Amino acid sequence: MLDIFAKPLGILLKFIYDLCSKAGLDGDYMSAYAISIIITTIIFKLIILPLTIKQTKSMENMQVIQPKLQELQKKYKSNPQKLNEETMKLYKEYSVNPFGGCLPLLIQFPILLAYIRVVRDPVKYVFGSKQLFESIHKGFLWIIDISKTPTAVIGNQTNDLEIAGVVIPVIAILSALTTFLYSKYTMNQQMANASGGNNQAQSTQKAMMYTMPIMFLFFGYTYPVGFTLYWTVSNVFSIVQQFVIKKNTKKDSDEIKISKNKITKKKSK
Repeated sequence: MLDIFAKPLGILLKFIYDLCSKAGLDGDYMSAYAISIIITTIIFKLIILPLTIKQTKSMENMQVIQPKLQELQKKYKSNPQKLNEETMKLYKEYSVNPFGGCLPLLIQFPILLAYIRVVRDPVKYVFGSKQLFESIHKGFLWIIDISKTPTAVIGNQTNDLEIAGVVIPVIAILSALTTFLYSKYTMNQQMANASGGNNQAQSTQKAMMYTMPIMFLFFGYTYPVGFTLYWTVSNVFSIVQQFVIKKNTKKDSDEIKISKNKITKKKSK
C-alpha cells in the first residue's frame, strides 16, 4: 500500500539527485543525495501550501467568531439541534471549516511513512542498483552517511558527533527541538481557537506538544539520518511558512471584523 507513495517519491528523489549531481552540487560537506532530500521536502510542502493557507485562514476566522459562538451556546443551550444549525450558518458566513486543519495532516502522514520506507531501502526505491548507491557520496555537514543511523560506526568513526566516547545524536536532537517549536506554535493557535475554552482539548494539545518531540527524538536516534533530515527541514519550513501566513491572514481577519462591524452598525440604525 505504501509503495503507492514510496515509488513516486523515489523517482522524484532520483530525478533531483541527478540534476544536483550534474550541476556539480555534490560537495564534501553537502552531498547531492542530501540536497535532493531537502529539495524534495520543500516541493511537498509547496504542493500542500494552498491547503495550509486555507487552514490558517479558517483558524483565524474561527478566532473572530468566538464571541458569537459563545452567544449561540448560551441562547440555545437547551436546544442542541437549533444550536448546531445556527453554528453551521455562522461557519458558512465566515468561511470557517472546523475540520480544515485535519486535511494537511492526512496528506502529510502517508508522505511521512513513505519517506521512512524510501530512506530505509534507497536501493529499491531510488537508485535501483546497490553498486551505484554504495558509490555515491552521502554526507551532510558533520554526518558521514545519511543512509545510516546517527549511532552507526563507519570505519572507525561514529556517524554523528562523539564527545569523550559518547555519541551525541545532534541531528535527532534538532529534529526533536524543531518538532517542539512547531508544535508549540501551532498548538497555541489551536488552543486560542478552541470553542469555549475547552480544558480537556487544551490538556490534550499540551500533552501532544511534549510527547511528539520525544517520539521524533526516538525516531531520529533509530532511523536513518535521511529521514530525520526530511523531518527537520519540514519543521523549519513549516515554522517560517506559518509565521508568514499568519501575518497575512491576520490582516484578512481584521478586515472581516471591520466589515462585519460596519454591517452590524448599519442594521442597528
